[in-house]
Amino acid sequence: VQLQASGGGLVQAGGSLRLSCAASGRTVSLGTMGWFRQTPGKERTFVAVFRRSGSTTYYADSVKGRFTISRDNTKNTVNLEMNSLKPEDTAVYYCAAREGRLITSTVVTPSMYYYWGQGTLVTVSS
Repeated sequence: VQLQASGGGLVQAGGSLRLSCAASGRTVSLGTMGWFRQTPGKERTFVAVFRRSGSTTYYADSVKGRFTISRDNTKNTVNLEMNSLKPEDTAVYYCAAREGRLITSTVVTPSMYYYWGQGTLVTVSS
C-alpha cells in the first residue's frame, strides 16, 4: 500500500484547506485511515480517523467541530476538510492507514498504523 498526500499550503487564520490522501495497492483491506500532524521537535499527534466499519469518525479535541474527515471508496482517498484554521494548526500533516479496524482507544497511537504518506505542509498565518 502506498499513500500520497496533497493539498497543503499557506492560508490565513480563519481560512480553509482540504487535504487529500490517495491510496494505491491493496486498498480494499484498509479498514482504518487517518491523519496525524507534526511540528518541529515534537511528536506526531493524532488529528482524525475514518473507520470503514460503520463509517465512524473520531477527532482530536483540538480540531473537533472545525475539521471533517471523509473517505471516497470509489477513488480510494481519504480527505480532511479543515475550516476555521488557527495558527496552531500549522504543521506537516501525514495520512496513515492500516488493515482492519482500530478501537477508539488506539486510533490516536501512530505505531498502530502500518502505512504512511509523505506529509504535506499546512501553514496558517495570523
